Amino acid sequence: MSLRIVVLLLLLCTSELSAQDRWPGFLGADASAIKADSVPTSWSSEKNLEWKVDIPGYGQSSPVIWGDQVYVTSVEGPNKEKLHVVCYSLQSGKQLWDHVEPSTYPEKNSVYISRAAPTPVLDEKGIYAYFESGDIVALSHAGKRKWAASLTKRYGAPQNKFGLSASPVQWQDRLMILIDDEGPSYLTAVSKADGSELWKTDRKSRVSWSSPMLVPVNKTFQVVCSSAGSVDGYDPQTGKQLWTYEEVGGNNKTSPLPVGNGQFLIGASPGREGDNNELAKKSNGLFEVKQQDQTWQPQFVWTNASPVPSWATPIVYQGNAYWVNRVGVVYCLNATDGKEVYTSRIKESCWATPVGLGDHIYFFGKNGITTVLQAGNEFKVVAENELWTEDAPPVNNIPTAAEDSEERRRSAAMFSRPTLYGAGIVNGYLVLRTGSQLYCIHQ
Repeated sequence: MSLRIVVLLLLLCTSELSAQDRWPGFLGADASAIKADSVPTSWSSEKNLEWKVDIPGYGQSSPVIWGDQVYVTSVEGPNKEKLHVVCYSLQSGKQLWDHVEPSTYPEKNSVYISRAAPTPVLDEKGIYAYFESGDIVALSHAGKRKWAASLTKRYGAPQNKFGLSASPVQWQDRLMILIDDEGPSYLTAVSKADGSELWKTDRKSRVSWSSPMLVPVNKTFQVVCSSAGSVDGYDPQTGKQLWTYEEVGGNNKTSPLPVGNGQFLIGASPGREGDNNELAKKSNGLFEVKQQDQTWQPQFVWTNASPVPSWATPIVYQGNAYWVNRVGVVYCLNATDGKEVYTSRIKESCWATPVGLGDHIYFFGKNGITTVLQAGNEFKVVAENELWTEDAPPVNNIPTAAEDSEERRRSAAMFSRPTLYGAGIVNGYLVLRTGSQLYCIHQ
Protein backbone atom coordinates (compact mmCIF):
# COMPACT_ATOMS: atom_id res chain seq x y z
CA MET A 1 0.00 0.00 0.00
CA SER A 2 1.40 3.43 -0.94
CA LEU A 3 2.21 6.22 1.49
CA ARG A 4 -0.47 8.39 -0.12
CA ILE A 5 -3.18 5.75 0.54
CA VAL A 6 -2.02 5.41 4.14
CA VAL A 7 -2.27 9.18 4.57
CA LEU A 8 -5.88 9.03 3.37
CA LEU A 9 -6.57 6.22 5.85
CA LEU A 10 -5.24 8.40 8.64
CA LEU A 11 -7.74 11.10 7.75
CA LEU A 12 -10.66 8.79 8.51
CA CYS A 13 -9.98 8.58 12.23
CA THR A 14 -8.37 11.91 13.07
CA SER A 15 -10.09 15.13 14.00
CA GLU A 16 -12.19 16.75 11.31
CA LEU A 17 -10.09 18.94 9.02
CA SER A 18 -11.03 21.39 6.32
CA ALA A 19 -10.78 20.37 2.69
CA GLN A 20 -7.96 22.83 1.96
CA ASP A 21 -4.49 21.72 0.95
CA ARG A 22 -2.34 20.77 3.91
CA TRP A 23 0.92 19.08 4.85
CA PRO A 24 0.43 19.39 8.60
CA GLY A 25 3.07 17.23 10.24
CA PHE A 26 6.31 15.26 10.09
CA LEU A 27 6.63 13.08 6.95
CA GLY A 28 3.29 14.37 5.71
CA ALA A 29 1.08 12.73 8.33
CA ASP A 30 -2.55 13.80 7.70
CA ALA A 31 -1.63 15.41 4.35
CA SER A 32 -4.28 16.15 1.76
CA ALA A 33 -4.28 14.35 -1.59
CA ILE A 34 -1.89 15.71 -4.23
CA LYS A 35 -2.33 15.71 -7.99
CA ALA A 36 0.92 14.25 -9.26
CA ASP A 37 1.09 16.40 -12.39
CA SER A 38 0.78 19.58 -10.31
CA VAL A 39 4.32 19.25 -8.93
CA PRO A 40 7.26 19.61 -11.32
CA THR A 41 9.92 16.92 -11.69
CA SER A 42 12.63 19.35 -12.80
CA TRP A 43 13.87 22.67 -11.41
CA SER A 44 17.00 24.69 -10.74
CA SER A 45 17.99 28.02 -9.21
CA GLU A 46 16.62 29.60 -12.41
CA LYS A 47 13.78 27.23 -13.42
CA ASN A 48 10.49 26.58 -11.59
CA LEU A 49 11.81 28.34 -8.47
CA GLU A 50 8.85 30.50 -7.42
CA TRP A 51 10.57 32.16 -4.47
CA LYS A 52 13.19 31.77 -1.77
CA VAL A 53 13.37 33.57 1.58
CA ASP A 54 15.73 33.77 4.54
CA ILE A 55 14.68 32.20 7.84
CA PRO A 56 15.81 33.86 11.09
CA GLY A 57 18.34 31.79 13.01
CA TYR A 58 18.74 28.11 12.15
CA GLY A 59 16.44 25.09 12.15
CA GLN A 60 16.46 21.41 11.19
CA SER A 61 12.69 20.82 11.18
CA SER A 62 10.61 20.27 8.05
CA PRO A 63 8.21 22.90 6.71
CA VAL A 64 4.48 22.36 7.28
CA ILE A 65 1.65 23.83 5.19
CA TRP A 66 -1.96 24.85 5.81
CA GLY A 67 -3.80 26.48 2.92
CA ASP A 68 -1.73 29.45 1.78
CA GLN A 69 0.49 29.45 4.86
CA VAL A 70 3.90 27.77 5.29
CA TYR A 71 5.41 27.41 8.76
CA VAL A 72 8.95 26.73 9.91
CA THR A 73 10.70 26.73 13.28
CA SER A 74 14.22 27.87 14.15
CA VAL A 75 16.41 28.88 17.07
CA GLU A 76 18.66 31.90 17.48
CA GLY A 77 21.22 33.27 19.91
CA PRO A 78 24.47 32.06 21.53
CA ASN A 79 22.43 29.77 23.80
CA LYS A 80 19.43 29.15 21.54
CA GLU A 81 17.51 31.52 23.80
CA LYS A 82 15.12 32.61 21.03
CA LEU A 83 12.62 30.07 19.68
CA HIS A 84 11.10 31.17 16.36
CA VAL A 85 7.84 30.06 14.74
CA VAL A 86 7.68 31.81 11.38
CA CYS A 87 4.81 31.94 8.88
CA TYR A 88 5.09 32.73 5.15
CA SER A 89 2.65 33.03 2.27
CA LEU A 90 2.83 29.92 0.10
CA GLN A 91 2.09 31.87 -3.07
CA SER A 92 4.45 34.81 -2.61
CA GLY A 93 6.97 33.87 0.09
CA LYS A 94 6.10 37.02 2.02
CA GLN A 95 6.68 36.70 5.77
CA LEU A 96 3.30 37.01 7.47
CA TRP A 97 4.50 36.85 11.07
CA ASP A 98 7.35 35.70 13.32
CA HIS A 99 6.58 34.64 16.88
CA VAL A 100 9.58 34.54 19.22
CA GLU A 101 9.24 32.49 22.40
CA PRO A 102 11.97 32.60 25.10
CA SER A 103 13.58 29.23 25.79
CA THR A 104 13.08 27.86 29.29
CA TYR A 105 16.22 25.73 28.90
CA PRO A 106 18.96 27.71 27.10
CA GLU A 107 21.96 25.64 26.00
CA LYS A 108 25.01 26.26 23.85
CA ASN A 109 24.23 26.90 20.19
CA SER A 110 26.53 24.26 18.69
CA VAL A 111 26.51 22.24 15.50
CA TYR A 112 26.67 19.17 17.76
CA ILE A 113 23.35 19.89 19.46
CA SER A 114 20.03 19.71 17.61
CA ARG A 115 18.63 23.10 16.59
CA ALA A 116 14.83 23.31 16.19
CA ALA A 117 14.90 19.70 14.98
CA PRO A 118 11.32 18.59 15.83
CA THR A 119 8.77 19.34 13.09
CA PRO A 120 5.59 21.10 14.35
CA VAL A 121 2.02 19.97 13.67
CA LEU A 122 -1.00 21.90 12.39
CA ASP A 123 -4.75 21.60 12.70
CA GLU A 124 -7.67 23.88 11.89
CA LYS A 125 -7.05 25.90 15.07
CA GLY A 126 -3.36 26.63 14.55
CA ILE A 127 0.19 25.39 15.01
CA TYR A 128 1.81 23.44 17.86
CA ALA A 129 5.59 23.75 17.90
CA TYR A 130 7.82 21.66 20.16
CA PHE A 131 11.53 22.42 20.62
CA GLU A 132 14.35 20.24 21.98
CA SER A 133 14.54 22.60 24.98
CA GLY A 134 11.28 20.99 26.09
CA ASP A 135 9.23 24.07 25.21
CA ILE A 136 5.88 23.74 23.44
CA VAL A 137 4.08 26.80 22.08
CA ALA A 138 0.57 26.87 20.58
CA LEU A 139 -0.33 29.68 18.17
CA SER A 140 -3.33 30.53 16.03
CA HIS A 141 -2.93 30.66 12.26
CA ALA A 142 -2.75 34.44 12.68
CA GLY A 143 0.24 34.08 15.01
CA LYS A 144 -1.58 34.80 18.29
CA ARG A 145 -0.09 33.01 21.29
CA LYS A 146 -2.58 30.61 22.88
CA TRP A 147 -0.43 28.86 25.46
CA ALA A 148 3.07 27.61 26.20
CA ALA A 149 4.36 24.74 28.31
CA SER A 150 7.76 23.37 29.31
CA LEU A 151 8.37 19.63 29.53
CA THR A 152 11.76 20.45 31.05
CA LYS A 153 10.10 22.27 33.96
CA ARG A 154 7.48 19.55 34.18
CA TYR A 155 9.72 16.46 34.07
CA GLY A 156 13.38 17.56 34.09
CA ALA A 157 15.98 18.61 31.53
CA PRO A 158 17.20 16.23 28.82
CA GLN A 159 20.74 14.86 29.18
CA ASN A 160 21.51 13.76 25.60
CA LYS A 161 24.68 15.69 24.67
CA PHE A 162 23.54 15.84 21.03
CA GLY A 163 20.04 17.10 21.83
CA LEU A 164 16.59 15.74 20.98
CA SER A 165 14.82 15.66 17.62
CA ALA A 166 11.67 13.52 17.85
CA SER A 167 8.68 15.29 16.25
CA PRO A 168 5.25 15.28 17.91
CA VAL A 169 2.37 13.31 16.44
CA GLN A 170 -1.25 14.44 16.80
CA TRP A 171 -4.47 12.55 17.38
CA GLN A 172 -7.85 14.16 18.03
CA ASP A 173 -7.43 16.59 20.96
CA ARG A 174 -3.81 15.81 21.81
CA LEU A 175 -0.15 15.88 20.88
CA MET A 176 2.07 12.93 21.71
CA ILE A 177 5.76 13.63 22.30
CA LEU A 178 8.53 11.06 22.73
CA ILE A 179 11.48 11.87 25.00
CA ASP A 180 14.05 9.09 24.70
CA ASP A 181 17.10 10.29 26.55
CA GLU A 182 20.12 9.26 28.62
CA GLY A 183 18.12 10.55 31.59
CA PRO A 184 14.42 9.91 32.24
CA SER A 185 12.63 8.71 29.08
CA TYR A 186 8.90 8.80 28.47
CA LEU A 187 6.02 9.20 26.01
CA THR A 188 3.51 11.86 26.98
CA ALA A 189 0.21 13.20 25.64
CA VAL A 190 -0.41 16.95 25.93
CA SER A 191 -3.78 18.66 25.53
CA LYS A 192 -4.08 20.88 22.46
CA ALA A 193 -6.45 23.10 24.43
CA ASP A 194 -4.10 24.23 27.18
CA GLY A 195 -0.87 22.18 27.16
CA SER A 196 -1.77 20.17 30.24
CA GLU A 197 -0.70 16.56 30.71
CA LEU A 198 -3.27 13.98 29.61
CA TRP A 199 -1.01 11.02 30.36
CA LYS A 200 2.65 10.08 30.72
CA THR A 201 4.18 6.64 30.26
CA ASP A 202 7.74 6.05 31.44
CA ARG A 203 10.25 4.21 29.23
CA LYS A 204 13.73 2.76 29.67
CA SER A 205 16.48 5.36 29.27
CA ARG A 206 18.16 5.32 25.85
CA VAL A 207 19.77 7.57 23.24
CA SER A 208 17.60 8.06 20.18
CA TRP A 209 16.36 10.68 17.71
CA SER A 210 13.52 8.78 16.01
CA SER A 211 9.94 10.10 16.02
CA PRO A 212 6.76 8.25 17.00
CA MET A 213 4.15 7.64 14.32
CA LEU A 214 0.40 7.06 14.38
CA VAL A 215 -0.20 3.65 12.79
CA PRO A 216 -3.68 2.41 11.73
CA VAL A 217 -4.37 -1.00 13.31
CA ASN A 218 -7.72 -2.53 12.43
CA LYS A 219 -10.35 0.14 13.22
CA THR A 220 -8.22 2.22 15.56
CA PHE A 221 -4.72 3.68 15.90
CA GLN A 222 -1.61 3.00 17.91
CA VAL A 223 1.33 5.27 18.66
CA VAL A 224 4.37 3.28 17.55
CA CYS A 225 7.90 4.08 18.71
CA SER A 226 10.88 2.43 17.02
CA SER A 227 13.76 3.53 19.19
CA ALA A 228 17.19 2.24 20.26
CA GLY A 229 16.55 -1.42 21.03
CA SER A 230 12.80 -1.83 20.96
CA VAL A 231 9.64 -1.29 18.94
CA ASP A 232 6.64 -0.43 21.12
CA GLY A 233 2.93 0.21 20.61
CA TYR A 234 0.78 2.46 22.82
CA ASP A 235 -2.88 3.33 23.14
CA PRO A 236 -3.16 7.05 22.24
CA GLN A 237 -6.19 7.43 24.50
CA THR A 238 -4.63 6.16 27.72
CA GLY A 239 -0.89 5.81 27.10
CA LYS A 240 -1.02 2.12 28.01
CA GLN A 241 1.77 0.07 26.44
CA LEU A 242 0.07 -2.60 24.35
CA TRP A 243 3.12 -4.58 23.20
CA THR A 244 6.89 -4.49 22.84
CA TYR A 245 9.45 -6.17 20.58
CA GLU A 246 13.09 -6.12 21.69
CA GLU A 247 14.97 -8.18 19.07
CA VAL A 248 16.15 -5.04 17.23
CA GLY A 249 19.20 -2.82 17.34
CA GLY A 250 20.46 0.37 15.75
CA ASN A 251 16.92 1.73 15.28
CA ASN A 252 17.58 5.18 16.74
CA LYS A 253 17.18 7.59 13.79
CA THR A 254 14.39 6.67 11.37
CA SER A 255 10.65 6.59 12.11
CA PRO A 256 8.12 3.74 11.68
CA LEU A 257 6.24 5.18 8.70
CA PRO A 258 2.94 3.28 8.23
CA VAL A 259 2.47 1.35 4.98
CA GLY A 260 -0.81 -0.44 5.65
CA ASN A 261 -3.01 -1.92 8.38
CA GLY A 262 -0.66 -2.59 11.29
CA GLN A 263 2.40 -2.50 9.03
CA PHE A 264 5.40 -0.17 8.88
CA LEU A 265 9.06 -0.27 7.93
CA ILE A 266 11.89 -0.40 10.46
CA GLY A 267 15.21 1.21 9.59
CA ALA A 268 18.37 0.46 11.57
CA SER A 269 22.10 1.04 11.19
CA PRO A 270 25.23 0.31 13.25
CA GLY A 271 26.74 3.04 15.39
CA ARG A 272 29.89 4.94 14.43
CA GLU A 273 32.01 2.51 16.43
CA GLY A 274 30.32 -0.52 14.89
CA ASP A 275 28.04 -1.12 17.85
CA ASN A 276 24.83 -3.03 17.12
CA ASN A 277 26.37 -4.18 13.83
CA GLU A 278 25.03 -7.74 13.80
CA LEU A 279 21.62 -6.92 15.27
CA ALA A 280 21.18 -3.93 12.95
CA LYS A 281 21.54 -6.26 9.95
CA LYS A 282 18.52 -8.17 11.25
CA SER A 283 16.49 -5.02 11.95
CA ASN A 284 15.74 -3.54 8.51
CA GLY A 285 12.47 -4.76 7.10
CA LEU A 286 8.69 -4.80 7.09
CA PHE A 287 7.17 -5.04 10.57
CA GLU A 288 3.60 -6.02 11.42
CA VAL A 289 1.48 -5.99 14.54
CA LYS A 290 -1.77 -7.94 14.63
CA GLN A 291 -4.14 -9.23 17.25
CA GLN A 292 -4.93 -12.89 17.86
CA ASP A 293 -6.99 -14.21 20.77
CA GLN A 294 -6.95 -10.77 22.44
CA THR A 295 -3.14 -10.77 22.34
CA TRP A 296 -0.97 -8.43 20.26
CA GLN A 297 1.61 -10.17 18.10
CA PRO A 298 4.46 -7.95 16.88
CA GLN A 299 6.88 -9.48 14.36
CA PHE A 300 8.90 -8.89 11.22
CA VAL A 301 7.20 -10.00 8.00
CA TRP A 302 10.63 -9.95 6.37
CA THR A 303 14.09 -8.49 6.87
CA ASN A 304 16.99 -7.77 4.53
CA ALA A 305 20.57 -7.34 5.74
CA SER A 306 21.67 -5.14 2.82
CA PRO A 307 20.02 -1.72 3.32
CA VAL A 308 21.46 0.58 5.96
CA PRO A 309 19.69 3.96 6.33
CA SER A 310 21.17 7.24 7.45
CA TRP A 311 18.63 9.86 8.62
CA ALA A 312 16.06 9.34 5.86
CA THR A 313 13.17 7.06 6.86
CA PRO A 314 12.55 4.12 4.47
CA ILE A 315 9.29 4.22 2.50
CA VAL A 316 7.02 1.91 0.53
CA TYR A 317 5.71 3.13 -2.81
CA GLN A 318 3.89 1.24 -5.60
CA GLY A 319 4.87 -2.16 -4.26
CA ASN A 320 8.54 -1.47 -3.57
CA ALA A 321 10.39 -0.44 -0.42
CA TYR A 322 13.19 2.12 -0.58
CA TRP A 323 16.14 2.78 1.73
CA VAL A 324 18.93 5.31 1.10
CA ASN A 325 22.23 5.14 2.98
CA ARG A 326 24.81 7.73 4.05
CA VAL A 327 26.64 7.73 0.71
CA GLY A 328 23.52 7.87 -1.47
CA VAL A 329 23.06 4.19 -2.29
CA VAL A 330 19.37 3.43 -2.93
CA TYR A 331 18.18 -0.05 -2.00
CA CYS A 332 14.94 -0.99 -3.75
CA LEU A 333 13.28 -4.11 -2.34
CA ASN A 334 10.05 -5.90 -3.10
CA ALA A 335 7.66 -4.72 -0.38
CA THR A 336 5.93 -8.12 -0.18
CA ASP A 337 8.92 -10.38 0.44
CA GLY A 338 11.93 -8.07 0.86
CA LYS A 339 13.87 -9.48 -2.08
CA GLU A 340 16.25 -7.13 -3.88
CA VAL A 341 14.86 -5.33 -6.93
CA TYR A 342 17.91 -3.14 -7.53
CA THR A 343 20.72 -1.37 -5.73
CA SER A 344 22.14 1.78 -7.29
CA ARG A 345 23.64 5.09 -6.27
CA ILE A 346 22.33 8.63 -6.57
CA LYS A 347 24.51 11.73 -6.26
CA GLU A 348 23.86 12.53 -2.60
CA SER A 349 22.75 10.99 0.66
CA CYS A 350 19.51 12.26 2.17
CA TRP A 351 18.54 13.67 5.54
CA ALA A 352 14.98 14.28 4.35
CA THR A 353 12.73 11.28 3.73
CA PRO A 354 11.91 10.47 0.07
CA VAL A 355 8.39 11.08 -1.23
CA GLY A 356 6.51 9.09 -3.87
CA LEU A 357 4.22 11.06 -6.15
CA GLY A 358 2.60 9.77 -9.35
CA ASP A 359 5.12 7.66 -11.23
CA HIS A 360 8.10 9.25 -9.51
CA ILE A 361 10.03 9.19 -6.25
CA TYR A 362 11.78 12.32 -5.04
CA PHE A 363 15.07 11.84 -3.14
CA PHE A 364 16.07 15.11 -1.47
CA GLY A 365 19.87 15.13 -1.34
CA LYS A 366 21.35 16.81 1.72
CA ASN A 367 23.57 19.12 -0.39
CA GLY A 368 20.66 20.42 -2.47
CA ILE A 369 20.42 17.98 -5.38
CA THR A 370 17.01 16.30 -5.60
CA THR A 371 17.12 13.10 -7.66
CA VAL A 372 13.79 12.10 -9.20
CA LEU A 373 13.59 8.38 -9.97
CA GLN A 374 11.05 6.53 -12.05
CA ALA A 375 8.93 4.34 -9.77
CA GLY A 376 9.11 0.66 -10.61
CA ASN A 377 11.55 -2.22 -10.88
CA GLU A 378 14.21 -0.47 -12.96
CA PHE A 379 16.62 2.19 -11.72
CA LYS A 380 15.95 5.17 -13.97
CA VAL A 381 16.91 8.75 -13.21
CA VAL A 382 14.27 11.19 -14.49
CA ALA A 383 15.97 14.38 -13.28
CA GLU A 384 18.73 15.67 -11.04
CA ASN A 385 17.70 19.07 -9.74
CA GLU A 386 20.29 21.44 -8.29
CA LEU A 387 18.63 23.84 -5.86
CA TRP A 388 21.70 26.03 -5.51
CA THR A 389 25.14 26.28 -7.06
CA GLU A 390 28.56 26.22 -5.41
CA ASP A 391 29.11 29.88 -6.20
CA ALA A 392 25.71 30.93 -4.80
CA PRO A 393 24.98 28.78 -1.71
CA PRO A 394 22.09 29.54 0.65
CA VAL A 395 22.38 31.76 3.68
CA ASN A 396 23.55 29.45 6.47
CA ASN A 397 23.44 30.89 9.98
CA ILE A 398 25.68 28.30 11.62
CA PRO A 399 26.67 28.78 15.28
CA THR A 400 29.77 30.85 15.96
CA ALA A 401 30.35 29.60 19.51
CA ALA A 402 33.84 28.16 20.04
CA GLU A 403 34.12 24.38 20.32
CA ASP A 404 36.09 22.93 23.23
CA SER A 405 38.49 20.62 21.34
CA GLU A 406 40.47 20.55 18.11
CA GLU A 407 38.56 17.49 16.96
CA ARG A 408 35.24 19.24 17.43
CA ARG A 409 36.55 22.36 15.69
CA ARG A 410 37.58 20.31 12.65
CA SER A 411 34.26 18.51 12.60
CA ALA A 412 32.35 21.78 12.98
CA ALA A 413 33.92 23.00 9.75
CA MET A 414 32.32 20.03 7.97
CA PHE A 415 28.89 21.26 9.08
CA SER A 416 29.42 24.71 7.61
CA ARG A 417 27.87 23.63 4.31
CA PRO A 418 24.12 24.16 3.84
CA THR A 419 21.99 21.06 4.44
CA LEU A 420 18.57 20.30 2.94
CA TYR A 421 16.57 19.06 5.92
CA GLY A 422 12.97 18.59 4.85
CA ALA A 423 10.15 19.00 2.36
CA GLY A 424 6.44 19.84 2.38
CA ILE A 425 4.13 19.22 -0.60
CA VAL A 426 0.63 20.32 -1.56
CA ASN A 427 -1.11 20.73 -4.91
CA GLY A 428 1.12 22.81 -7.16
CA TYR A 429 3.85 23.51 -4.61
CA LEU A 430 6.96 21.80 -3.28
CA VAL A 431 8.58 23.59 -0.33
CA LEU A 432 12.15 22.75 0.69
CA ARG A 433 14.03 23.93 3.73
CA THR A 434 17.71 24.35 4.64
CA GLY A 435 18.93 25.56 8.01
CA SER A 436 18.33 29.23 7.23
CA GLN A 437 16.46 29.39 3.93
CA LEU A 438 13.12 28.32 2.47
CA TYR A 439 12.51 27.48 -1.20
CA CYS A 440 9.27 27.08 -3.12
CA ILE A 441 9.13 25.05 -6.36
CA HIS A 442 6.11 25.72 -8.61
CA GLN A 443 5.12 24.85 -12.18
